[in-house]
Amino acid sequence: MSKNIELHPIGVIRAGEDGFRLEIEEKYRPAVSGLEGFGHATVLWWPHKRDNPENRNILEVAKPYKKAPAILGIFATRSEARPNPVLVTTVPLLHVDAKEGLLVTPYIDAEDGSPILDIKPYQPCIDRIRDTRQPEWCRHWPQYAEDSAAFDWESEFLFPG
Repeated sequence: MSKNIELHPIGVIRAGEDGFRLEIEEKYRPAVSGLEGFGHATVLWWPHKRDNPENRNILEVAKPYKKAPAILGIFATRSEARPNPVLVTTVPLLHVDAKEGLLVTPYIDAEDGSPILDIKPYQPCIDRIRDTRQPEWCRHWPQYAEDSAAFDWESEFLFPG
């Protein structure tokens, strides 16, 4: 079941000292209309600096988190290393300018220059889940994105070193 899929970036993520800008190509700017009233958006993006054959063939990783099992399947992580590195992040929207094709957010876990594949409005009736379940090793992580900034993430990861 091998079928080629063609993707066309709609814009690029720009990192700056005062936050991040999602710059939408002129051709796609009409698609931004109506996003102005939303407080958050879900951004699908491509980790262009980490897309390589080696990362696309990583299916398991050795204990990336201190409390994780010894081996973890890549689909149980949010790693950029995956067979198809399509990444997704929900971000707060500080400013939307449909005419200029500009979305401003304080943070997105993407590198400067990352291609944007799609943007969807965050809709609580679709995106928020009441009764979720996490494995024991990550159950102590923050329950809300807003709490993540104050969480000691550095103590959770086993960085090579």
